[in-house]
Amino acid sequence: MTVSYKTGSRPRAYGLSKSPRLDAVSVTTADLTASLAFYRRLGLDIPEGAESAPHVEVALPGGQRLLWDTEDVVRSFDPGWTGSKGGERLGLAFLCDGPAEVDAVYADLTGAGYEGHLEPWDAVWGQRYAVVLDPDGCAVSLFAANPS
Repeated sequence: MTVSYKTGSRPRAYGLSKSPRLDAVSVTTADLTASLAFYRRLGLDIPEGAESAPHVEVALPGGQRLLWDTEDVVRSFDPGWTGSKGGERLGLAFLCDGPAEVDAVYADLTGAGYEGHLEPWDAVWGQRYAVVLDPDGCAVSLFAANPS
């Protein structure tokens, strides 16, 4: 039996021939240099010298992009922007090769001074999981399938 909310076809949004497609995730940062250093440490291929630009983007496997804008850039087109007003609304998750890599990446990041939010644990949903905060306080999950 097909579960429609998972696999069923659906009408095109807005009556157009193609629905909008997720293309990028954007991070607004108070400190671009610190943010780029954090994500480089996670293995993203961010060009050297990108820190001097107010807007940075990198291509991700699968075709999406990760973007960074400084707070000043966001205020340049949205003068009323004040940042987050509550709890976290969006997080990033990085798939690791296995449980040991979750532990190693968490140890590397926290050892480099980044704030650990949740130390690695064996989650009931079958993954090794941990959460580190990026320099702007955004949760970055580290996870891998946990066969045990």
